[in-house]
Amino acid sequence: MHCGSNLTLDPQGKWGLPMTDTKPAFVLIHGAWHSSATWKHILPLLEAQGHAAIAPDLPGAGANARRPLSYHRRPFDANAFATEPSPNARVTQEERTSAIADTISIMVRDTGQPVVLVGHSLGGVTVTAVAEAFPERIRAAVYLAALLLPYGVTVAEAIEHPSMGGAKPSSLSVGDPAALGALRVNPAAESQVYRQTFKSVLYGDLTDQAFDDALASLHCDEPAQVAGVPSPATANRFGRVQRHYIRCTGDQALPIAGQDYMISNTDKALGGRTLVHTLETSHSPFYSQPQALADVLLKIGREPQH
Repeated sequence: MHCGSNLTLDPQGKWGLPMTDTKPAFVLIHGAWHSSATWKHILPLLEAQGHAAIAPDLPGAGANARRPLSYHRRPFDANAFATEPSPNARVTQEERTSAIADTISIMVRDTGQPVVLVGHSLGGVTVTAVAEAFPERIRAAVYLAALLLPYGVTVAEAIEHPSMGGAKPSSLSVGDPAALGALRVNPAAESQVYRQTFKSVLYGDLTDQAFDDALASLHCDEPAQVAGVPSPATANRFGRVQRHYIRCTGDQALPIAGQDYMISNTDKALGGRTLVHTLETSHSPFYSQPQALADVLLKIGREPQH
């Protein structure tokens, strides 16, 4: 787990924050195949303005990820990699929800403030689940080019909606998710065609060096079962939480039409209004425009609590 440098662990195991207990804390959740490294440029920008900020690795991700043996073997066997079952397959959404709920409990206890919960891409699923379970602990739920789904809708169903017609993550897919138990990609691929596809889908506005750095922090297997879990969002719990959506207009992973549909569909289903912000970026503004993203998050942190 990565956490901001303003947080210190005392001998009793509590995160201490003596200077910032009047400002909301931020808990930042990465998306599929990503890790806490997603937020490495954002954390110091939030902390510089006096906010506690933490970015944990979800179960099955980052330091918690397990990789198939074929991913590491050289010479690389593409067929073995495309068929070896995933050691990450048993990771559940319930585990992820519980892990983030525990993190928030610590932050609320030690700062005395509700948190701003931010999720990128697939991380939006965890934001929704936690906000539904613990709405009183969440000052705002923020979706950064993320999956925002009303009650009963799964990720798999959302991706099939016509508004998602331009979504391209499937072009990165390796093997059969049902057989592997995972949505598998290959961040270590040597193929220049595959690498360029990876860049265009997730990191279209990054320099080549920044793209290489981003790839180095990815894991290959995202547990497939997470995509089949229906959204738990209800009007009387999740609907009580102020929600924000940060649109990314150049996104090739979740196209802007799909982002806009999710916003309007959720508002229609739950009532209330999602507060919308827009960045002219690809799917990954935490790398391409960190200051612009941090400015939006800081603005959200200043919003009065309803």
